[in-house]
Amino acid sequence: MRKKPLTLFSDGTLYRKENTLYFENAQGKRPLAVEGIYDIYVYGKVTITSQALHLLAQKGIAVHFFNHYGYYDGSFYPRESLHSGDLVIKQAGHYLDRGKRLRLAKLFVRGASKNMERNLKRFGSEGNFNELLEELEDTRRITDVMNVEARIRQEYYALWDETLPDGFKIVKRTRRPPQNEMNALISFLNSRLYPAIISELYNTQLTPTISYLHEPSERRFSLALDLSEIFKPIIADRIANRLVKQGVIKKKHFRDDLNGVLLNDEGKKIVLKAFNEEMRKSVKHPKLKRNVTKQRLIRLEAYKLMRHVLGIEEYKPLVAWF
Repeated sequence: MRKKPLTLFSDGTLYRKENTLYFENAQGKRPLAVEGIYDIYVYGKVTITSQALHLLAQKGIAVHFFNHYGYYDGSFYPRESLHSGDLVIKQAGHYLDRGKRLRLAKLFVRGASKNMERNLKRFGSEGNFNELLEELEDTRRITDVMNVEARIRQEYYALWDETLPDGFKIVKRTRRPPQNEMNALISFLNSRLYPAIISELYNTQLTPTISYLHEPSERRFSLALDLSEIFKPIIADRIANRLVKQGVIKKKHFRDDLNGVLLNDEGKKIVLKAFNEEMRKSVKHPKLKRNVTKQRLIRLEAYKLMRHVLGIEEYKPLVAWF
């Protein structure tokens, strides 16, 4: 059975009866084939019983929670079953070694910038970040790397804006809260992508709290933030661009809230459907010579990072060929 993500959008209770999961809400209860669940995304007010959590932990199924606004809150992260002391030591060593950390941080930014350039061409614009990337190579501190990355994104959003329809301009990237519809759409998609990357990291031997571009933190899986730099342009941004330009997402799918703009429930469902479909799409991998899903590309990127820290092969960030 091919495993798929499960999204719980309505309010209800997730519980276990014998070795079966059930979700019960106002419409009734339904059994869930736990063997077919890859991970779970909770957008509604859902009560999860301890026995259900025990079963999910046994099966290695992560549960990701989102707040009332549709933004990521946190995860139930089952005990890791894939352990490698050697990898943990070497992964931490690459963080502690200033030169090694700086090298990886620059590679994440370089990969992200190349994917943004590909997007601009797809979106009907032209642009390159060669001057900023030259400046990137001269940086000697992580803060300077992040400063260059922020300027690249600023230029990218300005060029992308030229191709977007009136009423869906980014204008300026705003997040907490988003100040217009396009910012709300991008933030919602980024928030959905982040836990998807966490789920992929869970299925590797990498420690998700040791990162290189972003500072490690007690409250977040910062390595997922590093990898998200590569995938936000080619997954989240492309979905946002398509939904707006094809008229799938309209003004009516947003609401004003707390001095900002957010997707309403109908809009969230449309975007989540598009996201899940995008992650299941297959592309022909040029090195593997076979089709892989876009979700699988995230895992493959994590494997490349593993090989780098183990000294097997230099990490080369994914640059979209599709």
